Amino acid sequence: MSLTRWLFGGLGFVLGGPIGALIGILLAKLFTYNENVLYEDATKSDGNNEQNRRVKSNSRPTVGDIRVSIVVLIACVIKADGKVLKSEINYIKPFLLRTFGHEGALSALQLLKELLNKDINHIEVANQISKHVNYSTRLEFVHLLLDLAYSDGNVATQEANVIRQIADAMFLQKKDIDSIFAMYVKEDINWAYKVLEIEADATNEEVKKAYRRMAMKYHPDKVNNAGQEIFEKANEKFREVNKAYEHIKDMRGMK
Repeated sequence: MSLTRWLFGGLGFVLGGPIGALIGILLAKLFTYNENVLYEDATKSDGNNEQNRRVKSNSRPTVGDIRVSIVVLIACVIKADGKVLKSEINYIKPFLLRTFGHEGALSALQLLKELLNKDINHIEVANQISKHVNYSTRLEFVHLLLDLAYSDGNVATQEANVIRQIADAMFLQKKDIDSIFAMYVKEDINWAYKVLEIEADATNEEVKKAYRRMAMKYHPDKVNNAGQEIFEKANEKFREVNKAYEHIKDMRGMK
């Protein structure tokens, strides 16, 4: 699958702002002006402000927008410690394969390699994403990044810090960020309570209410327009919420 085909559905908000500046040169090689993608060189400036881009009008992000955003954020995490090792690129390939499938992984890797040669301000990138992507999908972005960081069981402090900074810059609530992190650090005896965003001394009724609230928040239907990879991650997180609830029920002997 070519990178052009991988970005099916056209591109919208990612053609502007800091993400547009990052991918502009690559896109210039792949796209020409047409009725679906109207592109202006993202690297040009009018002297005061970045030139406006003309893009296809969309009421919500396209699948192409979501995929580009994921790969840009992955690049931010890989570059977190200020260096990119060949071993890291080799390690990321299975992650991309799980996330995008065989053909999509090749295209994602092509884009990722381009991005790793660029300076990326992850705060600006996350701010841009926050303006165009709904809250539930932004939560799934954090889930994806944590999958990457914890996939070898030895997350670097710099990686965890950058992911938290990205989450903050996407204006996610701290309790939601802590909940997602708790899904990956189950050595903490209170991990299940943190997933449900409650204290360990919560009553049984409060536990049930928290589970219903979290199940609604993380229901996969909330991201069913964000592409298959995001939908699948939402299903995984939905299962983690259920695991946390069942764990608490077992500890307490709840029915």
